[in-house]
Amino acid sequence: MKKSFTLMCLIASMLTMPLHAQPDTSELPDPKPGPQEAWQTLKAPSLAWGTIDQRYSRSQPPKAEKAPSLYAWRGERVGAQAVLATPKALKGVSFEVSDLHNGRNVISADNIRKYFVRYVLTDYYNAVRKDSFLMADRLDPATRLDIEANTTRPLWIDIRVPHDAVPGKYSGKLTVHCEDNDLTLPLTLTVGKRELPAPKDWKFHLDLWQNPFAVARYYNVPLWSQQHFDLMRPIMTRLAEAGQKVITTSIIRHPWDSQTEDPFESMIVKMKHFDGSWTYDYTAFDKWVEFMMSCGITEQIDCYTIVPWGFSFEYIDMASSSFVEFTAKPGEKAYEDYLRPLLTDFAKHLKAKGWFAKTCIAMDERPMDLLRKAWDLLRSVDPGYRIQGAINYSPELVSMMYDVCLFYKYTDLPDGVLQERQKAGEVTTFYTCCGPDRPNTFTFSPPAESAFLGWHAAHLGYDGYLRWAYNSWTIRPLQDTRYFKRDWYSGDCFFVYPGGSSIRFERLLEGIQAYEKVRILRAEGVSEAKLKAVLAPFGGTEYAADTDAAAVVRKANAALRRLE
Repeated sequence: MKKSFTLMCLIASMLTMPLHAQPDTSELPDPKPGPQEAWQTLKAPSLAWGTIDQRYSRSQPPKAEKAPSLYAWRGERVGAQAVLATPKALKGVSFEVSDLHNGRNVISADNIRKYFVRYVLTDYYNAVRKDSFLMADRLDPATRLDIEANTTRPLWIDIRVPHDAVPGKYSGKLTVHCEDNDLTLPLTLTVGKRELPAPKDWKFHLDLWQNPFAVARYYNVPLWSQQHFDLMRPIMTRLAEAGQKVITTSIIRHPWDSQTEDPFESMIVKMKHFDGSWTYDYTAFDKWVEFMMSCGITEQIDCYTIVPWGFSFEYIDMASSSFVEFTAKPGEKAYEDYLRPLLTDFAKHLKAKGWFAKTCIAMDERPMDLLRKAWDLLRSVDPGYRIQGAINYSPELVSMMYDVCLFYKYTDLPDGVLQERQKAGEVTTFYTCCGPDRPNTFTFSPPAESAFLGWHAAHLGYDGYLRWAYNSWTIRPLQDTRYFKRDWYSGDCFFVYPGGSSIRFERLLEGIQAYEKVRILRAEGVSEAKLKAVLAPFGGTEYAADTDAAAVVRKANAALRRLE
């Protein structure tokens, strides 16, 4: 199908001028506030420690928990959650955390990040929309916040223990400023003798797909402008601080059709000339990759894809000044005529940039017969091309792949396969997406299930974890995490919010750190039998409906500490 040059220009302008203005940051009313009688017994604002395993209702007074017994290695990040409940409206609430002291040793408050926990609309397992409700998930960097009467407001802190911290027990306090009244809680943290390396040196292979197009649309800035990159830097730096290894690029327009609110456009412009020759513009691709590397994500570049879901490809026909879209499947002449020159030129470009050795041509969940034909073409162009993909296990295909990712429920590999791949320096990960129902990272998922995933990778002996959506935001992500385009669960499309993090993302990081601890202890000679005993509850591909992920994770953390 050909489109006029005028229409092509219109499409291009749409890509650089997002359609939706940034929504406001206010929270929606609670559609299910529950009985309000409990507020009658609360006469003044109260502050208590909560637990990071609980998502507290905004409309109900919380149950007080024991003060957390925080423990961390040097270089580790640990979180804690306090809960403010107030029967009256409060203006300009703020809070702070003091320096933490251990005699003359100090962990500065500069190492502690503070967030108000904000509420977003969600629904269980794509339930009827009338069953939607508010859920505590978004972490909003704390400045000042007005709080309504009869409201609970959780407070989240993220302590980043310096690598040079002296081991021992540290004490400080959390203080909430409520108009003319201050509320305080004591805070203690024990720092162990062991040390985690910096996130860039973690071995855990984290692969959360990034969506730069969502950022441009949400903030209403031109695609690939300086404004765009400036807005993306804190988002992608946060990802690098979690140990992310992979840069997500799109080399074909809409590699997964238009499934997300903001489809992935091609970062390579393909131009076919009158004589049938091709030229390619890699400007957007290069800018994106260089930007991500400057954020600290440098290990791998995944390029989606040569087997797009709709088998749709695009180019600019310079002879007719038209934008052309066509469909072709692997094995067809039109497919090879289009991709062979692109892949040949792309290899030359990657080698000139010094990126070829870290680049993967990536694809996911495609039919096996089509993958074989696509890979035959790829290897005939350059046998040095590496392949990445999310697939069901196939001995033939897995043997050809540098980076293979298997679905959570299908991670049982034949004996020796994982060990052979790791010996060869190849990557093996697992993924969750729209499923399974549990464990997962939806906005209604129990928070500890995010941490469970890192422990699960350690149990499998896999190299890490993949998820298809780091920041593919919904239209109004600060307020509504439900998805209307397809039957996906709330929060399925993203881990972090514009301007902040989430409980899910912070708990995912906790599990990654646990994976690193297991790896370090194993390398230092801790009994394999004892490590397997700690990891045993995280095994299996079926997750029992009554599994209490919080209890399992707490028990494993305590057991791992005893092995130190």
